[in-house]
Amino acid sequence: MAVGTKDGEIEFGFGTVYAMNIGMNMVGGRINYALKSISGRRVGLFVDVLILGLFGLKLCIKGFRIIFQKSCLLLLLAAEGKEIIDVETNLEGHGRPPLSAETLFHSANFTLSLLPIRLAHRIAALRNLPYIVVSNPHIARIYNTYVHSLSTLLPYQEKRITNLEDEIQFTEVMADLVQTHSNTIPVLARGFLECRKYISPIDVTRFLDEHLRARIGTRLIAEQHIALHLSSQPHCGDTKPDSESTCIGVIDTALRPADIIRNSDSFVSEICELKYGVRPSVIINGEPDTRLAHVPTHLEYIITELLKNAFRATVESGKEREPIEITIAASPDPPAPSLDEVPVDPSVVQKAMGAPSPPSIPDSSIPGVTIRIRDRGGGISPSNLPNIWAYSFTTFGEKELLDLSNGNADALNAISGAGGADSSSLAGLGYGLPLGRAYAEHFGGEIKVQSLWGWGTDVYLKLRGLGKM
Repeated sequence: MAVGTKDGEIEFGFGTVYAMNIGMNMVGGRINYALKSISGRRVGLFVDVLILGLFGLKLCIKGFRIIFQKSCLLLLLAAEGKEIIDVETNLEGHGRPPLSAETLFHSANFTLSLLPIRLAHRIAALRNLPYIVVSNPHIARIYNTYVHSLSTLLPYQEKRITNLEDEIQFTEVMADLVQTHSNTIPVLARGFLECRKYISPIDVTRFLDEHLRARIGTRLIAEQHIALHLSSQPHCGDTKPDSESTCIGVIDTALRPADIIRNSDSFVSEICELKYGVRPSVIINGEPDTRLAHVPTHLEYIITELLKNAFRATVESGKEREPIEITIAASPDPPAPSLDEVPVDPSVVQKAMGAPSPPSIPDSSIPGVTIRIRDRGGGISPSNLPNIWAYSFTTFGEKELLDLSNGNADALNAISGAGGADSSSLAGLGYGLPLGRAYAEHFGGEIKVQSLWGWGTDVYLKLRGLGKM
């Protein structure tokens, strides 16, 4: 049995229908038989039959409960196509904090309009995995976490947030949910590592690529409202704007990539020296004063992962005396468009027509930056190069993977970047580079790798700003 939606369909499993049919038959048939047992004074048989009837009623109720849960998912999935929302515009569109109470309510309602739908999609995707994979304790734990988060947010959808008391309560709930999901990626990684015999690497990469990209957006939406709430707090009295702050929520409108690089370099260097006894030097050249509007935690995670790979390759190839060169180049200012050149975003047209959106083309009028990280670590083997974007692809051996799955990561591989608990637990599992690319591409950037086998590797990180400063 299946129910069709605009975006696909939700299948009512055989177990659900079977439970309902068996339950209703037992409720009807067994009660009649139990009444006959009473008239025949067969009390023992009556008790036995009554127990079977109650068990059938339990199955029936369970079947209806499953249908109710799937109906909630169905409604949420169908609701996604009803609104055309530019998430990026709304993240910045509330203005610079502190926000007024009305603007803060709008931010809360915007967040609430998106999160249940996104959580429902993740639940549906997890349910579509093979049963033996979903039965894994780690993946089952993630599934239950998403179900709990969705059930927590559903009551808030029945009303709009229009007062400070509701907004404060909603933000506290959001903060708890964000903390609950902070360990999602490493738990999933270990689950798929244990299930690698039962699901192909292609299917793992396809699922994780969609899941982790969706998670980045979902977490960003939640953290943006929490940050706006903490920087505004109209319930604490009049708050004067901070003229020195360049942040709008989690977005830094004047972010200097060179500062992020220096912080990551200092951290990775210390861990590298702790493990190997040496640390390569890092040279930053080009245009280190370049600024753009971006999310600092995203850039910090990407840079930390790229530096970790460069440091390890450089030291293990015996080239620790060769510096790692990082070049920063700002995107050139585009020529001013003429009045006849009115840009049209094809994705908006496609969304309005209800069709899938084509890949977005970065707006050349928005400032961006390109960062090149060059090392002399010997490059990437031609046999490994096609697999570097696959989740769970790693150069670690089987014994090292077992140690990692048990939490026995060494110092360098336990590097914790901006991803917090995520990155510290993902060490050596092959998630660093593809997850870094997902962070870069979330706002129209990209990562390109150019390897010269036997010499070294150049990694090009292109970032698109989130608006004009």
